[in-house]
Amino acid sequence: MPLKLLLKLKLTFYFMNFIHKLETAFQKNCYPENAYAMAKYMRNHFSFYGIKTEDRRLIFKTIYKENQIEIAKNPREIAWKLYTKSQRELQYCGIEILIKQLKGNYEKEDIQLIENLIITNSWWDSVDTIAKNILGEYLLEFPLETENVIERFSNSENRWLNRSAILFQLGYKEKTNFDLLKSECEKHKNSNEFFIQKAMGWALREYAKTNPEAVNDFVNNSNLKNLSKKEALKNLF
Repeated sequence: MPLKLLLKLKLTFYFMNFIHKLETAFQKNCYPENAYAMAKYMRNHFSFYGIKTEDRRLIFKTIYKENQIEIAKNPREIAWKLYTKSQRELQYCGIEILIKQLKGNYEKEDIQLIENLIITNSWWDSVDTIAKNILGEYLLEFPLETENVIERFSNSENRWLNRSAILFQLGYKEKTNFDLLKSECEKHKNSNEFFIQKAMGWALREYAKTNPEAVNDFVNNSNLKNLSKKEALKNLF
């Protein structure tokens, strides 16, 4: 067997072994009653094992440590396989792998993976984490890509790409491009979409921690919808 093929099969075994161990551990720790409540909270968009966040992270951390060398070799492939599984807990683990493994190590082509994550198994919990901790980090590493990426996401008919374009600067603080944030808010201010109105308010509220006067002035002169205004100014009064 050619060496290249042998190595590929070996790596596939490693990360499939990791995923199998993770699935087995989650199955052993599933709680049907919790799973029902979690699914209902997410409007039955996803299936759950019913594992609470603290327990899920502890299980994941243990198995991650046991397989971290193999994960480091194929973080994107492993994360995507987890993210396309049925159970939401596995999808969360896929996101966490990318956050851990790719910070400071992004490649320019990763924007396609990021976009696929945002539009796949989409809901506020996954999208918000991806927007802040993956898209936001990627654009810090490739700032020259920001204009094209955000314009494309913002002009998309996909509401989750729109939301990500508004939220990606969460945590940027003084690095925030406020002109860009204002531009996004102006573009979407007439949207009747709850998740878009909420995102604008949240993004502005976060930046208000760094520059409250600028946010207050913008909100009071931009004719945003009431939900966005309320969220933006929540901590200013």
